[in-house]
Amino acid sequence: MLQKLEEVKKEFDSGVGLVGSMPDMAQFKADFLGKKGKLNALMGGMRDLSVEEKKSFGARANEVKQEMTDAIDKRSQDIELEAINAKLAKNKLDISWTDKIKDLGQQAAGLHPLTQVTRELEDIFLSMGFDILDGPHIEDEYHNFEALNIPESHPARDMQDTFWFKDKKHLLRTHTSNIQIRGMEQKKPPFKFVGPGKVFRCETLDASHEAAFHQLEGMMVGKDIAVPHMIHFLRTLLSEIFKREIKVRLRPGFFPFVEPGFELDYECLLCGGKGCSVCKQVGWVEGLGCGMVHPNVLSGGGIDPNKWNGFAFGLGIDRLAMMRYHIDDVRHLHSGNLQFSEQFKTY
Repeated sequence: MLQKLEEVKKEFDSGVGLVGSMPDMAQFKADFLGKKGKLNALMGGMRDLSVEEKKSFGARANEVKQEMTDAIDKRSQDIELEAINAKLAKNKLDISWTDKIKDLGQQAAGLHPLTQVTRELEDIFLSMGFDILDGPHIEDEYHNFEALNIPESHPARDMQDTFWFKDKKHLLRTHTSNIQIRGMEQKKPPFKFVGPGKVFRCETLDASHEAAFHQLEGMMVGKDIAVPHMIHFLRTLLSEIFKREIKVRLRPGFFPFVEPGFELDYECLLCGGKGCSVCKQVGWVEGLGCGMVHPNVLSGGGIDPNKWNGFAFGLGIDRLAMMRYHIDDVRHLHSGNLQFSEQFKTY
């Protein structure tokens, strides 16, 4: 019996490495380890053995069964890996073959300038310890307006500015400030985060305005934060993104979600402050709105304004990209023209 067991083991060892598919492996396993398999057939003959023979045979049979099971598991893993590698080799696409792509008549456009600027902004903020958050494009009235201290009578709620859905309770978000409320609901102070994304407004299209564009909102909440902290931070941010010292000015501005509120402008990099269509001939570009977070907004986010304070800001990514790459019309960014995007590829 032991000799027959070793013969079955030898047959198994010579065949398991030749199995080439999972269906074949299932059949191979059944042939040796199934109820009607060769190993069970030998085990059925143990009734005719003496007590001592049963001990030795049973011990060896258990060893053989375990060795077979291990070998089947290993070979099954190898089969799956071989199948994956074969599929990858068959469908391989080397995206670095830009010359070959052109030979095939295809256009290699590279990353869109908005994508490049957004990624760079995220890297800058991550290096300063900020979290990157996201929020929904379709928003409810509370997160887009009410929690941001925007009363029902505010002009921003007017139909000419907002894309409302038929239920009049949901809308396409008009700013990424909704991410501030959702961020405050998720986090406990102190914290600092930014939220980049696309926003939607009923705008008259021109060289500097689009109906769908990109913003980045930021918020820092802690204790004893003041306006000078905000100014220093924003000046540093613009210098980092433009790779040079930027001339800025701060004007009083009204935003329901900050008090006091400011408009931070920077000198137009396209005309050097002389005036052009992008800066509306004034030499300055509206860079971002900012200010100290209104106590009502902190309360709306579940934060006690008597214990915590902070600043918030929002900037237009499209305008940053225009200044960075000297693009004179925002509509180019949203045209879907691959020849336009190809100018900015980095590979």
